[in-house]
Order: sequence, then C-alpha cells, then structure tokens
Amino acid sequence: MSSAPVGVLEQLNKASSAEDFFTLLGVDYDPKHVNVVRLHILRRMGQYLVSEDFTGQPDEVVAQRCKAVLEQAYADFVTSSPLDQRVFKVLKDAVAPPKPPVFVPLTTLK
Repeated sequence: MSSAPVGVLEQLNKASSAEDFFTLLGVDYDPKHVNVVRLHILRRMGQYLVSEDFTGQPDEVVAQRCKAVLEQAYADFVTSSPLDQRVFKVLKDAVAPPKPPVFVPLTTLK
C-alpha cells in the first residue's frame, strides 16, 4: 500500500529554513543576501500568498505559483532594503508619526 505523494504546500509547511523554501521551489538565490534578509523574504512571501486560493488546484500549479511568489519576494529585497519594504511592525512604527502625549488636567482627577 503506497501513500499519496506529499504536496508542495505540505513540504513548505515542514521546511525549517529559508534555504529549504528556495531549494524546494527551485529558486536561485545568493546565500549572502538571504543570510541578511531571510525573515523579510519569507514574511513578504506570506503576504503575497495570503490572497491565493489553491483549493482544487493541481500540485504543479501550486508549486509554480509559490515559486513565482518567492521569486517576487526575493526580488523585492534585492532591489531595496528591509527598511524600504517595512514588512515588520517594528519597521512600520519606525516611520509612523509620533502620537501626541495625552494631557489630563489635574482638575479632572478630583
């Protein structure tokens, strides 16, 4: 009794590093660059994939779409910096205008 082949999404779900994603999807990359922005690339890939619906799609189609999305996410960080892309909240907050301090008059505390 043979088991069904493991789909690309299941393989990606089990991946333990950014390099695993690149290898599984057959995307060329510069290891020096990935070492610096790995989390940013994977976060951006996730942002792109959120709008995808793979329900009922053949595994080959899913793999091709995931590959294209990873290539785009990688390209985003080859052409600009994490500070330019701001995929994480801490970087978004770094450019947010400061919130004015809340003023509570002493007369309201009585």
